[in-house]
Amino acid sequence: MATQATGSAPMTFDNVRRQGTLHRILASQITYVLAALVILMIVMAIASDKFLTERNLQNVAQNFSYIAIAALGQTLVIILAGIDLSVGSVMALGAVATSLAMDATADWGLFIDWPGLALLVAVAAGVAAGGVVGLINGVLIARLGLSPFVTTLGMLSVCRSLVYVVTQGRGSPTAGPAKDLFRSLGNDPLFGLLPPSLIYMAVLAVMIWYLLRHMQWGRHVFAIGGNEKAAALTGVPVERVKISVYVFCSALAGFTGVLLLAWLGSAPANTAVGYELRVIAASVIGGANLTGGLGGPLGAVTGAALIEVIRNGLILGGVQPYWQDFFVGVFIILAVLLDRIRSRRAA
Repeated sequence: MATQATGSAPMTFDNVRRQGTLHRILASQITYVLAALVILMIVMAIASDKFLTERNLQNVAQNFSYIAIAALGQTLVIILAGIDLSVGSVMALGAVATSLAMDATADWGLFIDWPGLALLVAVAAGVAAGGVVGLINGVLIARLGLSPFVTTLGMLSVCRSLVYVVTQGRGSPTAGPAKDLFRSLGNDPLFGLLPPSLIYMAVLAVMIWYLLRHMQWGRHVFAIGGNEKAAALTGVPVERVKISVYVFCSALAGFTGVLLLAWLGSAPANTAVGYELRVIAASVIGGANLTGGLGGPLGAVTGAALIEVIRNGLILGGVQPYWQDFFVGVFIILAVLLDRIRSRRAA
């Protein structure tokens, strides 16, 4: 019979549980991303006296929250072992749809005495525009079996083209009875400090965490991403769950477009060009596995924050903005490499 080594701690259930928790923390990619984020922020605070100023931190929080909101939806798609390349274009489409809805309330004299209702209609239009794109993506991928990469790549071009056609390549400003109320949606800091987009992001992250961890729908998402055929054999409604995830992803992208419009006051035709790279990068850097079955909202938020701190640091350091995507690409490769190394060690 094996005996306990002299001087060693007794292997109680609590000790085993603590060791298991510590192992999971150290094995999680989020841990290393959080560590990198903290280290980078310390370096930036030392290198630039502007980094920790209230205005700069507000800018960082506001900018990263837009990417994080879209990355929350993208993470759900990646957990399914899918991808959505159309999110940047869907952001622009959501912004333009919201702007058109606000114009309609002005031109048609709708809701003049109820600006709050006009605001709801405008926001719903932007989110619904994204949801329709997600529904099309989901049906093509889940029911017709098309490749997620090719389908969403095509939808990227379709949505961007629609934006240019509708706007004629120009900006689409906000108007109507809800104009001032709408601008406050994206510009009035809570308690004079927290950008509103940061609050929306936090609420959405908690909601998605709850859905994934405590609802049957979330368990189905992970099951499909882990092994789609096995999930189908156990009775998981694969098609329906897949479609709902793509709708969710695009609706969040549409909502991000709404917030961008509220912040900028206009929706240029080139709104969110290239944002799909940042959104996918945030998800992957945050630990979402492109092979499916792994990911979560905390990782998406952390990855988005890391990307924005890098971007902000480059700006404060006087580095040309053309280098931003270079460093984002490097971090994507490093994140995938780290995940591969962890997977091999676990095996």
